Amino acid sequence: MKKVPVLTPAEAAMLVKDGDVISTSGFVSCACPETLSKALEKRFLETGSPRDLTLFFAAGQGHRDGTGGDHFGHEGMIKRVIGGHWDRAKTLGDLALANKIEAYNLPQGVISHMYRDCAAHKPGTLTHVGLYTFVDPRNEGGKLNEKTTEDIVKVVELEGEEYLFYKRIPIDVVFIKGSYADEFGNVTVHKEIGPLDATAQAQACKNSGGKVIVQVERIVSGGTLDPKLVKVPGILVDAIVLGEGDDNMQCLGMPFDGALTGECRIPVDAIPPIPMDAKKIIARRAAMEIKPGSVVNLGTGAPEKIANVAAEEGISDNFCLTVEAGSIAGVPYGGTQFGAAANSMCIYEHNVQFDFYQGGGLDIAFLGLAETAPNGDLNVSKFGTRLAGAGGFIDITQNAKKVCYCGTFTAKGIATDVKDGKLIITQEGAKKKFVKEVEQITFSGKYANKVHQPVLYITERAVFELRPEGVTLIEIAPGIDLQTQILDQMDFKPQIAENLKTMDERIFREEKMGLAE
Repeated sequence: MKKVPVLTPAEAAMLVKDGDVISTSGFVSCACPETLSKALEKRFLETGSPRDLTLFFAAGQGHRDGTGGDHFGHEGMIKRVIGGHWDRAKTLGDLALANKIEAYNLPQGVISHMYRDCAAHKPGTLTHVGLYTFVDPRNEGGKLNEKTTEDIVKVVELEGEEYLFYKRIPIDVVFIKGSYADEFGNVTVHKEIGPLDATAQAQACKNSGGKVIVQVERIVSGGTLDPKLVKVPGILVDAIVLGEGDDNMQCLGMPFDGALTGECRIPVDAIPPIPMDAKKIIARRAAMEIKPGSVVNLGTGAPEKIANVAAEEGISDNFCLTVEAGSIAGVPYGGTQFGAAANSMCIYEHNVQFDFYQGGGLDIAFLGLAETAPNGDLNVSKFGTRLAGAGGFIDITQNAKKVCYCGTFTAKGIATDVKDGKLIITQEGAKKKFVKEVEQITFSGKYANKVHQPVLYITERAVFELRPEGVTLIEIAPGIDLQTQILDQMDFKPQIAENLKTMDERIFREEKMGLAE
């Protein structure tokens, strides 16, 4: 093998041409190729080039502070963005909402498969994921504004079943963050939170005739790397760049943590109990849905607290937590380390995890509850002037054997207390979550009913179930008035089960519930 050129960041930035399709690696604040992205931004700000780029990414990258995708958030630099999760790159989202760039939001797992299908030169990606959501061209086709007109998703029929076909996106340049590289360009990711999309992105770019540029922490002698750790072989790599300073961090602003890579294990027996608030109440009720041996995915927000409740109740070993970034049986982290997990039993590729998810491998998924409509539709992706993006939400919720949406009944200012096994609402939230129509369909109640998927909507004061006739109230918290504290706080009247039950009183007491028994 021949040696791969080692370039300065500025020299690497010169490889990007006007009009190129560029893809960047990373998962939220983890494994972002900051040195490369900053160099490209610097070149544009100083010279006005490269212009009219298309940015193509799966998991959103950055921390809403100018990092990650925000390095591309300049008028003229970007023409089009095709992304899975937008929330971490505020300036990109602002450009999309202001109708200044073409903008698409596609399911994160689908994009991870689009890389792989592009590498194989397939015409595109065929999947059921996204049917009946805003990604379905019969709704919005994943388009985020009026400036975006090209259809890149279409409905097709195969063997009597409907599918969505996502057009192949050839890649001209890819920026990848690795750990070590040898002189021949072989790259490991052993210090990252996982392999993510590194292999598939590099293959897709190389087989599109593009340039694969990798940022690494260290360059070592040729042939000294363990081949089992190499995720991007030198035959795919066009240039290596040494990352600068803190740009080599495992996650933005965070030092290396070997527990997130499998290098070591940390004790987690002492996870402290969380305070008795609305989120703990929700997490307690949600934990009751987990059966022994279940494979589980937890979303952010209230669902994260389920892990704390499980530890407090002594049932953490009864089920297996997974994270879409690739970990199996670990303890998921949050904040800038979201996507990582400590003490995992396995960490595999992003697209491989979504193979498992999209095939129905999850027994149950717990995701956040936001805008909810009478037919069970849910929106977590777009709220007026804030563009969050779907991320892996669609891939996960459409395919889990059971899905539970977890969140407070109202938003903005809600406060609660408990006394003698009863719930007390001390301050009502200013914003209603149960609305007549959602702004964007991130989860389709129609599709869930079509495939007979069990769906629950769990709040601190009530539990709803999706039935063919719509969202149905099945449980109410002790101490809560049905009319004033539930029906009057909704923009629609739900169906009410004939056998309306009271939520388990143990949920509303300070002592343990005894779930282990």
